Amino acid sequence: MGKIPQNMGRGAINFIRSHPPAALAGLLFLVLPLFSGCHTMPAKGERKRPLSELSQRVAMPSESLAPSPAGREIPADLAAKIAQMLMVGFRGLEAGNDHFILRDIRERHLGGVILFDYDVPSGQARRNIESPAQLRALIASLRGTATYPLLIAIDQEGGIITRLKDRDGFPPTVSHQSLGRLNDPAETRRQSALLAETLAGLGINLNLAPVVDLCVNLQNPIIARYERCFSADPQAVTDQAREFIRAHRERGVLTALKHFPGHGSSAADSHLGLTDVTQTWSRAELEPYRQIIKAREADAIMTAHIFHAGLDQDWPATLSRKIIGGLLREELGYDGLVISDDLQMGAIVQHYGFETAIGKAIEAGVDILIFANNSLYEEDITSRAIAVIKGLVQSGVISEGQIDESYRRITRLKSRLLN
Repeated sequence: MGKIPQNMGRGAINFIRSHPPAALAGLLFLVLPLFSGCHTMPAKGERKRPLSELSQRVAMPSESLAPSPAGREIPADLAAKIAQMLMVGFRGLEAGNDHFILRDIRERHLGGVILFDYDVPSGQARRNIESPAQLRALIASLRGTATYPLLIAIDQEGGIITRLKDRDGFPPTVSHQSLGRLNDPAETRRQSALLAETLAGLGINLNLAPVVDLCVNLQNPIIARYERCFSADPQAVTDQAREFIRAHRERGVLTALKHFPGHGSSAADSHLGLTDVTQTWSRAELEPYRQIIKAREADAIMTAHIFHAGLDQDWPATLSRKIIGGLLREELGYDGLVISDDLQMGAIVQHYGFETAIGKAIEAGVDILIFANNSLYEEDITSRAIAVIKGLVQSGVISEGQIDESYRRITRLKSRLLN
């Protein structure tokens, strides 16, 4: 589809204006399961892998990086480089050899997976997570299939937004908002350490958290409403987020700041449609990113599907070269990994075609594209995305150099996963 100001921009904005926050909030029951919650059991007689083998440790930036184990180097051909740029969700408490996700990992060298507890399209309460033992076995089967290092991601923010719930035998967690109100760095570090220990023990190596959105709109239907923000004060958010990150790093789990350039001032939910923050966003929302990037504590940064005419009159943040390439990479000096929010969310699929969304995200500077398969469910999503990206390279829309840049950032991050 076309750019926002020309064809669909005004339509998208009219869509937003015709769906006030109260109306959108009323639709949240459709997506609430996403936020209330992205295996094969060992064969009889098979030796179970100890937790020390399942968990992965992250080297701090100041540490020398160990070489990848023999035979574990990331592939160098174009299709495999592209596959490393994809993170895909799937259904199943276990995955047999014929499961599409294992085929994609084994044959296409898919770079990452994302785990969920609730399957939204089917309305089923069990998707990937049932118990610690079951999940540990599922992750072991995923990692055991991978020829190359595999990112295993989850949204485990704490509080309401947790995929690993105490009802399923996992330790209880505390929300960002609760920690922000307490404003005790030592307690934030302690709670974050408990959370990270759970992830590491399961073999999960990437937590799509912390949220560094500012709590500037207390009526925000997708951030403040679910206690996902620490504070409205940029410095308090920065301090809390750094404790969260450090606790994860100490236990071998990578983190991703979200949602760039800031979702806290929005009055709508980007899961449901395009979210315009032109009149509400402020540059104060960049401050946590600025400080954490400067401190070299940003492992990865996730984009927001928000539109801001003052930052880019044409494209929402995830698809914007001005916002990702200009604001994040040039102004804030960030050369690390950028991950898209789910490209199957309403803000994207309602307004952009599959090829357009992929092409513009890569052009913008996004390195890993998430297809959570939890709004739509498409088992061929990996092969389709690879084919689209290869076509864009072959036609010259995307240069192979852009693929190589993302590949470099991905391999650099994965080199910090010491097995």
